[in-house]
Amino acid sequence: MLELLIGIVVTLAVGVFIVKGYRPSGVLLSAGILLLIITGLIGRSVLPKEVTSTGNIITDALEFVKYMLQNRGGGLGMQIMLLCGFANYMTQIGANNVVVKQFSKPLSVIKSPYVLLVAAYIVACLMSLAVSSATGLGVLLMATLFPMMTAMGISRPAAVAVCASPAAIILSPTSGDVVIAAEKSGLALDVFSVQTVLPVSISAIIVMAIATFFWNRFLDKREHTPMERVDAEHMQVNAPSYYVILPFLPIIGVFVFNGRTIPAVQLDIYTIVVLSIFVGALVDYLSKRLNGRRTLEDLESCYEGMADAFKGVVMLLVAAGVFAQGLMSIGAIDNLLHLAESAGAGGVELMLILTVLTIAAAIATGSGNAPFYAFVELAPQLAGKLGVNPAFLIIPMLQASNLGRTISPVSGVVVATAGMANIGPFEVVKRTSVPVICGILTVIIGTMILVPMDS
Repeated sequence: MLELLIGIVVTLAVGVFIVKGYRPSGVLLSAGILLLIITGLIGRSVLPKEVTSTGNIITDALEFVKYMLQNRGGGLGMQIMLLCGFANYMTQIGANNVVVKQFSKPLSVIKSPYVLLVAAYIVACLMSLAVSSATGLGVLLMATLFPMMTAMGISRPAAVAVCASPAAIILSPTSGDVVIAAEKSGLALDVFSVQTVLPVSISAIIVMAIATFFWNRFLDKREHTPMERVDAEHMQVNAPSYYVILPFLPIIGVFVFNGRTIPAVQLDIYTIVVLSIFVGALVDYLSKRLNGRRTLEDLESCYEGMADAFKGVVMLLVAAGVFAQGLMSIGAIDNLLHLAESAGAGGVELMLILTVLTIAAAIATGSGNAPFYAFVELAPQLAGKLGVNPAFLIIPMLQASNLGRTISPVSGVVVATAGMANIGPFEVVKRTSVPVICGILTVIIGTMILVPMDS
């Protein structure tokens, strides 16, 4: 239990320093390195299996920072930088203003920005069927839907919260989490995903959409959040009307090059964004009557956006990853697993305990996958001992891991979307908190109603 206590104390200290205004990336990185060093001092392995030890506790901690820079910085980080650069480029050539002007006309009949907010949330949830990565989807929405939402009168914090939360509820029947959950439940994938998970997921999304409407309206009124609907009639637009399609090229690409629409061509999100930048530049070059100098000058804004993303978002993601590894390597998650395994409870009580522990681990580590993969191994064993249907335990855990990530100030999707909007992660968490709580309650109640407890 000492390891769990250390993890809790360090996590609380991180929260205190961030609330006091310290730079989150520095706080998380320092706390993560400290946890890794303590891990070595108490005789536990500092590094994951895929990273070779340097032979020294302190340099092992630094080795993991290097590993995170190479993997998260070069992988997910590059995706974020490309999308941020693309968004900056669309603003530079005037495409975002064209989108706002074109869409503001039909949407002007909707007077309430909160109705638009709910509509944007539902669209974002549907996008999760095409983009499996929560952070990748959040950044993609920030680069495409966010400018339009704020121009339509939705407050910046509310718009960021929508971009950060569509992957909170799993919809895709083929996501890795669902495949593993079906296997551990002992059910066929189609039966598990469509007949058991999907009804619970849809119920939770409806409840969360309603909660998003009322909670954001309440916060905006209480905090007098600036909300300015752009007057499209007086908006100055210096780009052709057909530029309206350019900001949505990455979204179109996700659906077109998914390997199913065009079986012969399958592209990942990195290539899709690079292709979108290339097409945007080519269209802009032709529109400016082959003015190559002007086109290349405008492209500089793309590179500047990528640099700003590395400074403001990617380093924060690296720091959050180091902190999460510190918590896991010191044994805080193992201790939570032990608590769950030793809990002498009935079916409903055990389901609630596992759900709460999964949420707590997701909030602490900022990961949706790691807590679920760790805890789901326990579910079949515990279900067998009590004669409980494994799916009754696993479905709330499956959703809770993703819901918990959405209210974690160190999760990749929260950090990335907050960084792109230049607001604090805690501001995003405050906006997502009540909808997530409503979603968790809906998942629990839905599971109790729709999924038989007895095996």
